[in-house]
Amino acid sequence: MIKLHPAIDNGFPPAKPGFHGGTLKCKCATNPVTVEISSQTAHNHACGCTKCWKPKGAIFAQIAVVSRDNVKVTSGAEKLQIVDPSATIQRYACKDCGTHMYGRIENTKHPFYGLDFVHTELSDETGWSPPEFAAFVSSVIESGVSPDKMGEIRARLNELGLPPYDALSPALMDAIATHVAKQSGALAA
Repeated sequence: MIKLHPAIDNGFPPAKPGFHGGTLKCKCATNPVTVEISSQTAHNHACGCTKCWKPKGAIFAQIAVVSRDNVKVTSGAEKLQIVDPSATIQRYACKDCGTHMYGRIENTKHPFYGLDFVHTELSDETGWSPPEFAAFVSSVIESGVSPDKMGEIRARLNELGLPPYDALSPALMDAIATHVAKQSGALAA
């Protein structure tokens, strides 16, 4: 059986009712960067893009969103650096171990402005929203996965209950299109 990501390969528990977040820690053995998330996440998914951080050996990242107001660096802020300042999502990673701690969109006109992207598998707490779909599935080829494996990968994602898309989920694509239509005047704001 193909291994996609350690947090999803064996299935995953449902969200815990009333769950209010937890602490994410980078992979440093000493003096880790910690980030407090003070609410439940949403739109958790497996991501095949080449920008998202993946644990060693994983084909996909696991990423969710949360309001930026609910993200607070609680230790190791001096170790954080932006991976690619030109990227839409400013991914803050630990300079020492390379783990991405959160991603932030600073463009106030972007449909996802106000949401930060986080890796809940960096938390010891259980109860986070589970992954719901797989995004940018074909992009794993760009990171070196053989195109011959794509049928097996899509089949495994479906088996896990993660519908595979080569963009975001339809609901998120609709949200982006609605935001753009309102900005352009095609839809009433």
